[in-house]
Amino acid sequence: MQTAGLALHTDKYQINMMYAHWVNRSHQQKAVFEAYFRKLPFGNGYAVFAGLERIVHYIANLRFSDEDLKYLSEQEENYDTAFLEELKQFRFCGNIYSMKEGALVFPNEPLIRVEGTIMETQLVETALLNFMNFQTLIATKASRVKQVAGDDILLEFGTRRAQEADAAVWGARAAYIAGFHATSNMLAGQKFGIPTKGTHAHSWVQSFSSEQEAFDTYAKVMPDEVTLLVDTFDTLKSGVPHAIETAKKLEAAGKKMSAIRLDSGDLAYLSIQARKMLDDAGLSYIKIVASNDLDENTILNLKAQGARIDTWGVGTQLITAADQPALGGVYKLVEREVNGEMVPTIKISGNPEKVSTPGKKDVYRIVDRVTGKATADYIVFPDEEKPRDRLKLFNPQHPYLQKYVKNYEAVPMLHQIFENGKLVYELPSLEEIRSYHRAQMELFWPEYLRKLNPEIYRVNLSEKVWDLKQKLMAEFMQTEE
Repeated sequence: MQTAGLALHTDKYQINMMYAHWVNRSHQQKAVFEAYFRKLPFGNGYAVFAGLERIVHYIANLRFSDEDLKYLSEQEENYDTAFLEELKQFRFCGNIYSMKEGALVFPNEPLIRVEGTIMETQLVETALLNFMNFQTLIATKASRVKQVAGDDILLEFGTRRAQEADAAVWGARAAYIAGFHATSNMLAGQKFGIPTKGTHAHSWVQSFSSEQEAFDTYAKVMPDEVTLLVDTFDTLKSGVPHAIETAKKLEAAGKKMSAIRLDSGDLAYLSIQARKMLDDAGLSYIKIVASNDLDENTILNLKAQGARIDTWGVGTQLITAADQPALGGVYKLVEREVNGEMVPTIKISGNPEKVSTPGKKDVYRIVDRVTGKATADYIVFPDEEKPRDRLKLFNPQHPYLQKYVKNYEAVPMLHQIFENGKLVYELPSLEEIRSYHRAQMELFWPEYLRKLNPEIYRVNLSEKVWDLKQKLMAEFMQTEE
């Protein structure tokens, strides 16, 4: 969970490439890499960018300790001691540009741009992708859940099923960015200020001689925050009736029970029946919480069945992104120094979707001034003039599909985070990130946000970017002949 001491949180081939560049005396040559993903996860129409805060702390604290260097000295590659000594002095001194956390992002557009020496830009690849890929994936999954839950309360319950502590804590943060209201993870609450929520386990009920005694005791200890788990034995014959009795005792003491929780069985049927029982007892203010391997699909289905659930506890399916456990973000070299000049580079592949777009690039979000809605994302070279007038948008895969837009605002999406190794970006609070994300959601038409068969949002290249890509691909084909 700590960002200090993560210099070796990298793949070995990064160290080997750094060493080879050092031996070749090319390690100080300049390079530019861009991080992006090629395909949206979950069949979604958008992704939610997250992970920047951890990346910032990682870069700011990037140092090789004596223990790190000792470990490297023991590797079979037998790295030169002078190389290890240079690593001891290592500090990131380059530039980083990034999307803001909470931004809606799309395939094949740079989310992060890293500029510096080939040695430093290569080193940070693994950790940067690790943080970006996981947190963006979980934030996107959480946003899908939020879309179907509407105004219902969402609780992140994934810690026990997460892939270790880091995933639990940073996953809780990613879910909160995308609209979840609280987490069960106390460390995430302490670390980030996320509200925490929790009730009791089945073991609490089992540890008493009767369910009624368990409920009454719990309510006596915490009378202002009473949510009772009612499915330990029989939800409708035992749990709900006993919870009603406890609620009446609380009322007599001038208190009100908050909720009951369902954690198994037919949640639609049980919630409908429990709601009726509570209402008939004059306890319409008591809410119903549900958990048990929920995700956006089960929540959508439960709502379609008329489930009377107010709060959803979402755990395993969210924190593990069970239906697609990896984002697949990549980090590609787009520009390198040759004889003192920066030259664009391209990666060619037999898979057309893996051909990279050369040159370092900026991203603008084109927002219609009349509707206030996003029309497209527009990728340009930094030295191109900011889009202002009538703008041609064409599909990069099918250039004949084109349209012209005018009366728009071009909103820059990449922001400078580090300048010559110095942090120049003020990290926003988590609440500010949540607000930014909500504003981003409002920026898009519902067709792009819907869960099923979303409309494909345009990500367009400027004509200069397009022409360069075609030129470099053609040059490669000529050298192959």
